[in-house]
Amino acid sequence: MRKKILLLIVFMSIPASFIFAQDSTAIKKDTAWKSGGFLSLNINQVSLNNWAAGGESSFSLAGLFNYFANYRLEGASWDNSLDLGYGVIKADGDPMHKNEDKIELNSKYGQLAQGSFFYSGLLNFRTQFAAGYNYPNDSVEVSNFTAPAYITLALGMDYKPNATFSLFLSPATGRITIVANQILADSGAFGVDKAEFDAAGNKIKNGKNTRIEFGAYLAAKYQNTIMENVDLLTKITLFDNYTDKIASNRLNVDVNWDFLLTMKVNKYISASIFANAIYDHDIDIPTYETINGVKTEVSKGPKTQFKELIGIGFGYRF
Repeated sequence: MRKKILLLIVFMSIPASFIFAQDSTAIKKDTAWKSGGFLSLNINQVSLNNWAAGGESSFSLAGLFNYFANYRLEGASWDNSLDLGYGVIKADGDPMHKNEDKIELNSKYGQLAQGSFFYSGLLNFRTQFAAGYNYPNDSVEVSNFTAPAYITLALGMDYKPNATFSLFLSPATGRITIVANQILADSGAFGVDKAEFDAAGNKIKNGKNTRIEFGAYLAAKYQNTIMENVDLLTKITLFDNYTDKIASNRLNVDVNWDFLLTMKVNKYISASIFANAIYDHDIDIPTYETINGVKTEVSKGPKTQFKELIGIGFGYRF
């Protein structure tokens, strides 16, 4: 628990001077760089005492950070972005646990081909800060830093008609899934090959810590101030694996969609809405039923994952 709180404190202590410079008037005329971002800290608390209508007390703390640095000069284009998120929640009688955990880095470089089209290369890295558990059982670890981590490398064409929208398409994309935790790797988590055991249950071969895929990739992004003091950032990535050994799996496209809407109340108070939807055919999600009063896993398989965070709190952008 101390590790989680320390990670959150470090994350939220990022100096504000590194955070946001979205207005083009803040950019020096002799530079080709434009940068900006958003930092928010949302705190929610419910305190109940002898409350006849029922309910339970709770406390949650969530931080979101988005930063971009884009380069334009003649026929060159280089877009970079960093998205971080971490949050914890505690309800009466339950231990504190995380409800948000994200690290994502994107870098895309292109050279002008013609008009609004660029020959481009893309790098994407995704993982998380800390361990996740099979709550309410906090002794079963289901994820951790670099377990999983995803590295995507792609070559293709980028369509950029203006400064707010881009559409990148690659027919030649490599993706590496990393599962650094050997226990998770042995179980075959996140699509890696699981460990092999003899008839007595002794492990004779470790599970693989990596999975390499090759396929097609699409990434679309829209970022703009849609009205005064309201900023929207939304992006979606699609990946289709050519090399899956199971032919039917090749029809299943992995989807990752992010949505972030930030609304400025004043210089330091803001509201934000964040949503994330994921579908990955290689990730098995358990289904539980209560049997004789006990929460029991009855099946496991790929499902659409969805997360939403709505908060009002301290925010900083300029």
